[in-house]
This record gives sequence, C-alpha cells and structure tokens, in this order.
Amino acid sequence: MKAIFKHELSLYSHGLLAYVFGAFLLEFIGLGAMLYNINRAVANFEYALGSFCIGFIALVPLLTMRVVAEEKKQKTDQLLSLLPITSTDIVLGKYFAMALVFIAPMLVACVYPFIFSLYGDVYLPSAYGALIAFVFLGLALISIGMFISSLTESQGMAAGLCVAAMLLCYYASSLADQISGKFVNVVVLLVLGGLLALLVNKLTASGLAGGTVFALCAAGVAAVGIAKPSLLESAVPTLMKTLSPFERFYTFVNGVFDVTGIVYYISVAVFFLFLCVQCWEKKRYNG
Repeated sequence: MKAIFKHELSLYSHGLLAYVFGAFLLEFIGLGAMLYNINRAVANFEYALGSFCIGFIALVPLLTMRVVAEEKKQKTDQLLSLLPITSTDIVLGKYFAMALVFIAPMLVACVYPFIFSLYGDVYLPSAYGALIAFVFLGLALISIGMFISSLTESQGMAAGLCVAAMLLCYYASSLADQISGKFVNVVVLLVLGGLLALLVNKLTASGLAGGTVFALCAAGVAAVGIAKPSLLESAVPTLMKTLSPFERFYTFVNGVFDVTGIVYYISVAVFFLFLCVQCWEKKRYNG
C-alpha cells in the first residue's frame, strides 16, 4: 500500500490536477465565507461550508475520474495485479493519496474561523465541528467517485456518472418531497432493487446472484406491504433523506455535532472502498 500511495502522490505532485483541485476547493470556501461572513456579517463559518457543498458535484469527479479508469485504459491495472500486493493495498493506496490531496487545502481552510474570530464573535467549537464533518463528507464522496471510476475504462464516462451520483446525493431531499403515493413508492423501490441486482451481477459476474438480490428486494417490499402498508406511503422519501450525505451535513451546519453522522460517513467510505476492492479482484482473476 505504501508504494502505491507514494506513486499516486508523486503523480499528483508532478501534475496540475491536485493544484487545480486545491485552488478551486479553497476558492469555493472563500466565496462562501465572503458571502456569509463578510458581506452579510454572519458569525457562523459553518454557513460558508454549507453553501459550498454544491461544489462537490464538480470537484469529486475532477479528482476521481482517472484514478482507476485510466489504469484500465492504459492496461496498467494488469501490471499492478501481477505485483506481490493485494487488491486492498492498491485501492487503499490510491484512496489515501486522494484523501491527502483533499485534506491538504482543508488545513488552510482551518485557519479561516480563527481569523474571523479576531474581528467578530465566532463560536469556534461549532465552526471546527462543521469543518471536521466537511472533511468526512468529502472523504465519503471521494470513495463513491473512486468506485464509479472502477466501473469503466473511460474517464469521460466516469466523470459523467460521478456528476450524476453527486447530483442525486445533493438533491435527494428535494427529490424525496416529489415522491408520494404507495404505487410510486413501490415502483421506485423495485427500480432501486433492480439497480442493486445489476451492481451485484457486475461484481460477481453471476446472473443468479443478481436475480437472487432482486427477488429478495421484491419479497421485502411485498412483506412490508402486507404487514404494514402505511410504511410504503413514505418509504422512498424517508430512505433518501436518511441516506443523503449532504442532508446529514446540514445538522453540523446548524451547530450540532452529530457523532452518528461521522460514523455514517466512515461507513459509506468503507462500503464503497470494499466495492472497489471487489471490482479489482474480479479484474485480477478474470483477466
């Protein structure tokens, strides 16, 4: 893992991507700070972070689109698979390199609340609590982008799919409010079950596994419909709001340090990194 981490970090340090990513990250946070903390004289730095969240829609694809897709396109993933290192080492080495590229400019952003506190009444605990949550949010989203990159050889396709995924995460709460009625909820749940089945089929190359997952999802929806039909009236909106990474971050923006939110972000990162490892394992053994 250490060798992969150093190699990826070397690529970032000798290229423009890391510097462009860091510059735009600080620019977006700076614009949020100027809008809320300076122009509107609002003491809450966490509001600036909340307003920037939409920037992840562009920055996460920018950082993650090439991380695995380019390896597949250049066939260097086959060379990596021949090295005496595990798929977990490869995935974690790449992920931690991207994490460092993300965290480095965030260390600069950590100075902002302190500077503002010199000129106004800034409540630093909530500001730094939001900064911590912001870092974990970014790390979770980067893991999602990395997984998407592992599904294709095309950087453009990886970027497009990642933008779509980030948009879905960002607007999940707004979309949830548009879903109502038992029939619509059932249809959406079955579609989500179908997408999950396709994902399992992609990772396992087994139609039986994918079919089993879809059958289980359909049986679960049917069981809920029989046991407690009222749950289906709002099942999808509740699910979308609960799983939305951005929706959880707004709790921190409101000044509440939610430990369960941090645990959720860590769980998301671990889950998608696990999927990345499975994709790499499949490529290694299937050639």
